[in-house]
Amino acid sequence: MADRKLFTLVSILIAISVVLAYSLSAYVTILFGLNEFHFAIRQAIFALISITIMWSLSQLDPDKWLKPVGFTLFIGSALLMIAMPFLPEFLVSAVGGAKRWIKFFGFSLAPVEFFKVGFVYFLAWSFSRKLGHHDGMGIKQEFIRFAPYGVVFIGAMFIIAFVQNDLGQVVVLGMTLLFMLIFAGSSFRFFFSILFGALIFFIFFIFTADHRITRIKSWWALAQNSVLELFPTAIAEKLRVPTEVEPYQIGNSLNAIHNGGILGTGMGNGTFKLGFLSEVHTDFVLAGIAEEFGFIGVLSVVILFLWMLQRIFKIANRSSDMTIYLFSLGIGLMLSFAFLVNAYGISGITPIKGISVPFLSYGGSAIIAASVGIGMILMASKKVKIL
Repeated sequence: MADRKLFTLVSILIAISVVLAYSLSAYVTILFGLNEFHFAIRQAIFALISITIMWSLSQLDPDKWLKPVGFTLFIGSALLMIAMPFLPEFLVSAVGGAKRWIKFFGFSLAPVEFFKVGFVYFLAWSFSRKLGHHDGMGIKQEFIRFAPYGVVFIGAMFIIAFVQNDLGQVVVLGMTLLFMLIFAGSSFRFFFSILFGALIFFIFFIFTADHRITRIKSWWALAQNSVLELFPTAIAEKLRVPTEVEPYQIGNSLNAIHNGGILGTGMGNGTFKLGFLSEVHTDFVLAGIAEEFGFIGVLSVVILFLWMLQRIFKIANRSSDMTIYLFSLGIGLMLSFAFLVNAYGISGITPIKGISVPFLSYGGSAIIAASVGIGMILMASKKVKIL
């Protein structure tokens, strides 16, 4: 029997997203002359599809279906991402010149969201066969063993970061890959070597796009006063950026969090969603929760999310199948990193990456793809004895 607690917890988070889509989208609906329930109805459709997919996948035999579903996601979504730049405009939606969404019956689906789940399955399947404990293996041999995966990741990184102009997804995928390597048996020395290389690539990607440089400057303009106090005056002045770089989004996000206090302003009573923060129901949903439901609301959501992760990692820990173990860990890590990257971004700890909050942010692709990942874990959980 599939893990009912995991299914219930994810369903609750998805249901909360429908409420948030209604409460936090008030300004956007007025701005574009939409019905006040426009986003709530669409999110309810996404929620119904997501929960149905989770339940349907949980009923399948993992020995027969887990591998076909995983590889279909990996290969199918990769081919779609490669083809998207060449598709006609009536089939794809573009933002800032980057084609990220495929139009599908009045909705837009982002193949990269499904690719992430498929990529995690591919890594889990392959790591369970090719990798193992390093057993004193030299770092050169570990690099040779890792090389094919590095090539695949660099290819995916090029498509996502350059073609689709979405560095945030690369960050989440890269961190997931790194930690899966550790659990698959790589040495810590190799882990830190790859981490150092990843940081070099990350800095390179930042300086190849003006909008990323602007985003870093905007974040640093807000954080510099508290950080530069730790440095000597001469060094601090050289690191200081001009004050005309306005950290608009982060500043209003912090104000929204502060305005919510402990109990919040009440559902529908938030003010920073009224044009101060752009589309709060998407990337800034946690700031919207903090303002309208306060610290208690954010804490409740975090507890539900952590409880969900605990069920995922419990399934992984009790699985005797290495592929299921690594896949469950990978999905749990990917969801964790996405949540942390978003939370750190809206609170000003790190630059904003444009990553949605799993199961809470408005949007069909992210919630459906994450639900597919959970559905695959539920399918696999039937082979695991858990309480």
